[in-house]
Amino acid sequence: MHNFEDELTCPICYSIFEDPRVLPCSHTFCRNCLENVLQASGNFYIWRPLRIPLKCPNCRSIIEIAPTGIESLPVNFALRAIIEKYQQEDHPDIVTCPEHYRQPLNVYCLLDKKLVCGHCLTIGQHHGHPIDDLQSAYMKEKDTPEKLLEQLTDTHWTDLTRLIEKLEEQKSHSEKMVQGDKEVVLQYFKELSDTLEQKKKIFLTALCDVGDLINLEYTPQIERVKEIREQQLELVTLTTSLQEEPPLKFPYMPRSVQYINNLEVNT
Repeated sequence: MHNFEDELTCPICYSIFEDPRVLPCSHTFCRNCLENVLQASGNFYIWRPLRIPLKCPNCRSIIEIAPTGIESLPVNFALRAIIEKYQQEDHPDIVTCPEHYRQPLNVYCLLDKKLVCGHCLTIGQHHGHPIDDLQSAYMKEKDTPEKLLEQLTDTHWTDLTRLIEKLEEQKSHSEKMVQGDKEVVLQYFKELSDTLEQKKKIFLTALCDVGDLINLEYTPQIERVKEIREQQLELVTLTTSLQEEPPLKFPYMPRSVQYINNLEVNT
């Protein structure tokens, strides 16, 4: 920030002066800022009821003001006129706060690592945060790269190189261990698969043998019963035909009796 803008900034709130008031020591501050300072030192009212002591935030000198308080201090009309004219003009080279209208970014917040305006520190989200002035913060940040380069000596470089090699060796060792475990797992499941395949063949062979025994046991019986059923059909047909023959031709030994005998024998 240029020196001209510094002259328009309150040293208490770091914002553009609002209602600037001049102390007897010639230092100027915002009216609200002085009200806050006076309120913080309000215990002096008991001892000096006719005059109110106030310590200048800049030069630290003790100043006595009228009982009416900060309102009795004269207004810095010249400074206020300059501020009004300054705020009416465009200043493209000055970076202002996006949250507070026309307030310059002139303070560095150490907590959030960013530039803020005076209103951000007093009424905004950076209230109570540790701060640093813009020039000091700039010098510190400017010197940081050089300090980092000073730390990157040959010793640090060698240590980093050794650390990289060590990490690469550990990575290679870990990958080999994983690969070995994968081979063990694959071999185990291959053997398990072979064992299961052998078990499957044994069980299937046993089941096939049982199926052959079942076929050997039941097939002859089924065929025998089928033959009996066929003989029954023939018997029914023969019986029907005998009932239609005349008495003279009726045989003395009916074939129906022969079929019955055969059935009894087969049974």
